[in-house]
Amino acid sequence: MLKGFRDFILRGNVLDMAVGIIIGGAFGTVVTSLVKDIFTPFIGNLVGKPDFSAIQFNHVMLGNFLNAVIAFLLVAATVYFFIVAPANALMARFKKPVPDVPPATKACPECLSDIPAAAKRCSHCTQPVA
Repeated sequence: MLKGFRDFILRGNVLDMAVGIIIGGAFGTVVTSLVKDIFTPFIGNLVGKPDFSAIQFNHVMLGNFLNAVIAFLLVAATVYFFIVAPANALMARFKKPVPDVPPATKACPECLSDIPAAAKRCSHCTQPVA
């Protein structure tokens, strides 16, 4: 039962979805701060403060936006180093090696065209091949 749960959690799409939700939430904070603290004050000053909560032109809140960007980068780094990298290492450990497949074709020594590996004669120049 635990093996099935482990396989479910370590499946790529479940982990990718979880990381996407976390990063999406953190990036949503950055976008909200960009709109609220930078774009809205400029638009409010252009149209005469329609319904923006007491915005002043000289008080553009770049600090809030930088805090949101730094928080996003910290969340992204934490997710990568504590979720993505260990999960990739675990998945690499459990992955079985892929056996080498012999080539299906070989080159004709005379005309250098590709022919099936089991062929005795070249289909292009009709020369015998070893």
